[in-house]
Amino acid sequence: MDKTQLILLGLPIFLLFTDLLNLFTPPPPKSQQQPPPSISETLDFPSQKSSGVGYGNTVEINFCVSCSYKGTAVTMKKMLETAFPGLDVVLANYPAPAPKRILAKVVPVAQMGVIGLIMGGEQIFSMIGIAQPPAWYHSLRANRFGSMASTWLLGNFLQSFLQSSGAFEVSCNGELVFSKLKEGRFPGEIELRDLIRGTLTKPFVAGSY
Repeated sequence: MDKTQLILLGLPIFLLFTDLLNLFTPPPPKSQQQPPPSISETLDFPSQKSSGVGYGNTVEINFCVSCSYKGTAVTMKKMLETAFPGLDVVLANYPAPAPKRILAKVVPVAQMGVIGLIMGGEQIFSMIGIAQPPAWYHSLRANRFGSMASTWLLGNFLQSFLQSSGAFEVSCNGELVFSKLKEGRFPGEIELRDLIRGTLTKPFVAGSY
């Protein structure tokens, strides 16, 4: 086996193990770091802090992180904070449904199984009592390096698809004001600003006690 074959064999296996490690390793606990006090904060007065249009209000933007929607979410966050001073804009991931997340965890295991079958299928088939491997196994074995690379690429694509939710949901004070899952599109900046303004200026109706 020459160096080219070793690279073609080792690269998919190395990347697959990396995906498995990142998938099953729990994320580190979020450290709650207090920002250092600045001089401008010591000079603020309560009347100045409460003078912002959005003071005391919260907007939540829940978006699909695996869909690369973070840039759009950050742009909307900056726009809203500029349009409504004092508004608290929170960004968070909108996860895929539970069945899709479970299937996404199964994909790396299936990748490893297919690669292991390609490398040592004859011994595996003999262990389970199959004397003659099926024809599809010989097709995979004939081009094992290409088969393993294709298995790794297709598995990563499938895993990314299963982890994506396609969501971009915007809520203001707990009230949903825009849903990409319902509308099938992203909100425009002017549109979202008007929606938030309408929610902030909505008259308060006291409930019965």
